[in-house]
Amino acid sequence: MSQSDRGLRRLAAGTLLVAFQGTTAPDWVLRELDNGLGGVTLFGFNVAGPDQVRSLTTTLRASAEPVISLDEEGGDVTRLAYHVGSPYPGNAALGAVDDVDLTCRVYAAIGSELAACGINLDLAPSADVNTEADNPVIGTRSFGADPALVARHTVAAVNGLQSVNVAACVKHFPGHGATRVDSHLAVPVVDVGLDVLRARELAPFQAAIEAGAKTVMTAHVAVPVVTGDTPATLSPAALTGLLRGELGYDGVVITDALDMHAITKSVGLANGAVLTLAAGADLICLGPIPGEDDVQRVIGEIVAAVTEGRLPAARLEEAAERVGALRAWFGTPEVIATAQNGVGLHAARRAVQLTGETEPLVEPLVIEVDTPPTIAVGNVPWGVGPWLPDAEIVRVEPAAADVPALLAKAVNRSLVIVVKDAHRYQASQELVSALVAARQDATVIEMGLPVWRPDSAAYIATYGAARANAQAAVELITA
Repeated sequence: MSQSDRGLRRLAAGTLLVAFQGTTAPDWVLRELDNGLGGVTLFGFNVAGPDQVRSLTTTLRASAEPVISLDEEGGDVTRLAYHVGSPYPGNAALGAVDDVDLTCRVYAAIGSELAACGINLDLAPSADVNTEADNPVIGTRSFGADPALVARHTVAAVNGLQSVNVAACVKHFPGHGATRVDSHLAVPVVDVGLDVLRARELAPFQAAIEAGAKTVMTAHVAVPVVTGDTPATLSPAALTGLLRGELGYDGVVITDALDMHAITKSVGLANGAVLTLAAGADLICLGPIPGEDDVQRVIGEIVAAVTEGRLPAARLEEAAERVGALRAWFGTPEVIATAQNGVGLHAARRAVQLTGETEPLVEPLVIEVDTPPTIAVGNVPWGVGPWLPDAEIVRVEPAAADVPALLAKAVNRSLVIVVKDAHRYQASQELVSALVAARQDATVIEMGLPVWRPDSAAYIATYGAARANAQAAVELITA
């Protein structure tokens, strides 16, 4: 391989954020980091604990200063606390409190934990305006449905993260909040005019850009007025025209995971990498599925695209310059996680809302109505069990639940029913309604968005299913 060929391959590799299985770095990742790989994205399967993550990131940094990223949004989407649930409430809870100083403090606490583990880029916050209640992928990850509220809290989150030298990634541009399709599975469409798009979807991104957000993540959503049928991730009109041009953004543009079906089932992984670079992206998050062979194919396709004239070499050089500036901003400060004085629990307590009155618990039976995990969240534990150790906890599939048997089990006992996003699942609504009809004194705890509610004696809205949200809810029924 000639010097120029090696240089081109290095530029191509420099656009990629790869993933790998396990809690230690495989040799191929370390080798590619030596050869210019942009960095890695960590997932829950890479995490065993803070010390292990710190050891892993130290190994990854052995010969370079790569981008080391993960999704740590607080609330339902967590990687550091993937196996136990986050100690921080997510955006919906913070939006419900609507205290921008609190949001800034929560994200600074999250950032300090990431920095102490050697992570320099948080793929957060979500700046999506969640105007579609049945949104299958955003929901509690959004600060709310009001663009002005979402904008001010997005800015607070960016400021909190970047105050401890962890880069924020504002996502999912140009907005994933008005969709009813999960882009992990297909291409969602946001079919609105430019006026609505600017006033609603784009407002939080404009505010974050003005606040100095270091990175912006693309969405695999089509916005016909801008992109036609093409997902924004692959659209020059969205990334170069709208984001770079109209909004004036000159930071690093990162793609959402390219292994999502919106890309792989339409144009393919390697071709998608070329198309998003041509559209204006600088870093490609490949997602958790592609392995070493896939990475080699993607690098090879990018190199071929430049050689064949399908992708300007200048586009790779521009991306390298932007990523280089981001790495320079990271520096190598040793940020030590400091005591945050329970800011996560404090925020969850401020967010939780009780309607009605609760009675003292008597041999409580807790029925947790199972809810399918989304792909973005994964199998993160949720529920009130850790905070009610003396209660009997029964988790049921709503469609298969035996209502008479559950009610018989609850005779002469306090009944607590825990649901998550009941508004999205008819079977959940029917089960909860049947239980509450027989037990008007039941307490219902909603750990998703409080869109639907039954007529129960007490109803608690937590605005999220993090550990902190669960603890705050239990405190209301055990006080």
